[in-house]
Amino acid sequence: QVQLVESGGGLVQPEGSLRLSCTASGSIFGFDLMGWYRQAPGKERGLVARIDSGGGITYADSVKGRFTISRENARNTVYLQMNSLKPEGTAVYYCYVRAYVKGDYWGQGTQVTISS
Repeated sequence: QVQLVESGGGLVQPEGSLRLSCTASGSIFGFDLMGWYRQAPGKERGLVARIDSGGGITYADSVKGRFTISRENARNTVYLQMNSLKPEGTAVYYCYVRAYVKGDYWGQGTQVTISS
């Protein structure tokens, strides 16, 4: 069974920074896509950023230039460096992975609150 362990959420002031990390385990086949989605109250879950095994990256338009996604394949870990955070970015952030053969998995979510 694939398991995801997320860390790094919390409360930060506007224009502050946070770094999220997510480590995946439980698949001998490895992971194709790794990334982050977020869901604010009353809204649908949407893509923040994702990175494939070859290093190809997709960002939501709203975070381009402020967020940086990276991955450490040897540790099956994906990171999201978030800078210049805005209050509208307050949401639960979910780690997502697509495991080869096994399919898609989600983390339990970590709360990010941006407020003064």
